[in-house]
Amino acid sequence: MDELRDVFASEDDDTRERLDDAFDDFEERQSTLSDFATEVLARNLDETALALGYFLVLAVWMAFDNYHAESLQEVSRDLLTATEESLTLDEQLRIGDPAEPLDSDDVVAMEQPHVLEFINEHLDATLEAHADQVDVDDVQVVYRMVLVCVLVLSYAVEPPAGYPVAKTELMA
Repeated sequence: MDELRDVFASEDDDTRERLDDAFDDFEERQSTLSDFATEVLARNLDETALALGYFLVLAVWMAFDNYHAESLQEVSRDLLTATEESLTLDEQLRIGDPAEPLDSDDVVAMEQPHVLEFINEHLDATLEAHADQVDVDDVQVVYRMVLVCVLVLSYAVEPPAGYPVAKTELMA
């Protein structure tokens, strides 16, 4: 994630070209996920939330692609739907139990702590810098979309060869 911070902090033409290439690569290699993100971001969102959404989706994609390039599979529509439904169910269960100490994003943080730290860092900075003009509900829509992207890309990473398969997976 530190490398991504450096990439996004640079403002030269090579960096812009690299980011454009990364976005094109994302659209080509993860068309289902790209379509999902485009659909969410095509809503009538606040400009700040929209820019944040594009930035975070690209950053998440680049993090997974840079770290898991060889083992990252294309996200299927079924995997995306199952991930969205799972997150929705988790959110509903947590709303129904006010004593629950963890939020859904805490669960994501257990799986991808550095990615979620990066996301929250930029989310907080955006909210602080644009507190007077940003639509917080739109930022929430973007945040949820990015959580789905993190989860589904996590599920799309193939385990290493020889990685032990859980008993329940063997029985399925």
